[in-house]
Amino acid sequence: MELKQVIVVRDDLNLSRGKLAVQVAHASILGFLKSEKEKRDAWLREGQKKIVLKVRNLDELFEIKNKAEREKLVTAIVEDAGLTEVPPGTITALVIGPDEAKKIDKITGSLPLL
Repeated sequence: MELKQVIVVRDDLNLSRGKLAVQVAHASILGFLKSEKEKRDAWLREGQKKIVLKVRNLDELFEIKNKAEREKLVTAIVEDAGLTEVPPGTITALVIGPDEAKKIDKITGSLPLL
């Protein structure tokens, strides 16, 4: 079974590359910590495949989150502390998984790469 993790970021925030990298890192860790131990261990063994995709705005981010949760996939939202580029509490990213790639692809397969 192939496992992966998908991080979905908001394109409308126009984050710098450094800020974006940090938000993706936060998301990856949140998804890892929320996942079941068995999936975490298998994902680590498989090389921790990650894909970063984008949505246009917050509404689209929550549409993806809701679809993923209906499929019983682990999700987490990244809220920024607001110390640099965006106001405190700004939602910047969503993580799905790690989980079965085919399950995640049903939800995110049509989203563009970042």
